[in-house]
Amino acid sequence: MTRVAAIDCGTNSIRLLIADIGRSNGTTTLTDVVREMRVVRLGQGVDATGELAPEALERTFAATADYARLIKEHEAVKVRFVATSASRDARNRDVFVDGIRALLGVEPEVISGDEEAALSFAGASSVLPILDGQEVLVVDLGGGSTEFVLGTAAGVTAAKSVDIGCVRLTERHLRQDPPTAEQIAAAQADVDDAIARARQDVPLERATAVVGVAGSITTITAHAMRLPEYSPDAIHGTELPLETVRAAAGDLLAMDRSRRAALPYMHPGRVDVIGAGGLVWGRILERLAGLTGGRISTATASEHDILDGIALSIG
Repeated sequence: MTRVAAIDCGTNSIRLLIADIGRSNGTTTLTDVVREMRVVRLGQGVDATGELAPEALERTFAATADYARLIKEHEAVKVRFVATSASRDARNRDVFVDGIRALLGVEPEVISGDEEAALSFAGASSVLPILDGQEVLVVDLGGGSTEFVLGTAAGVTAAKSVDIGCVRLTERHLRQDPPTAEQIAAAQADVDDAIARARQDVPLERATAVVGVAGSITTITAHAMRLPEYSPDAIHGTELPLETVRAAAGDLLAMDRSRRAALPYMHPGRVDVIGAGGLVWGRILERLAGLTGGRISTATASEHDILDGIALSIG
């Protein structure tokens, strides 16, 4: 067994996984020791200003300091810190990199969209095995970007990262509560354009199944299931009809902030951006149904994603 620590620092949240990795007879196991998530909104304003805001950096550094203490307490021997969309886009990311290095003692990696996609696929497929002959599309819907990753049991065959995410679209378009029809139409146009760009590299029409990962998608799934609380065990691996998921996504988009905040499975840090997450996920599923001629009629949610992929990469 090797104890590792993986940190995924995205546009909306920063997450920690401390896990024991074992390998036996060609099989890799990942056993959670600590799994935590903090909403720090590192990407606050990046789409408009091109820079990480001082208060966003402060929140992220505070969470990282807490994570550093946990990593030391649980004696992880390998640590990997990965940063994604917001950090890629920011002109002042050196401030971020220097701060993380000082707190954690490792070099934070600002990875490309393609590497983000590959790690997401590795994490999702590690716990939702892909059958021979299947081409599964993994969609990682983040705060600043969304990754489309097509793969088989042998690994990734095509991937594309596009700059649509729940924080980015909320800040860019969905400014009213609830958003207006004009704001929704403008956001949908961005999503449609991003899907078209993704199709240039990823043949979405070949997908035989779709798996969605990250907080927006799991929260939409919780809403579709009408859970009494947020339950990763109940959500993980749940397969629902596309119509059910799209209805839940549209419902969250139409709600005002107070109604979303009152939902028992809604994390406070997602209240203001889940509508945009619903818009993105609903639009992607609508296009997939059409592109595959109805072959894809369900969507599966996974609680395991890029964070697990990061841990597996260093185990």
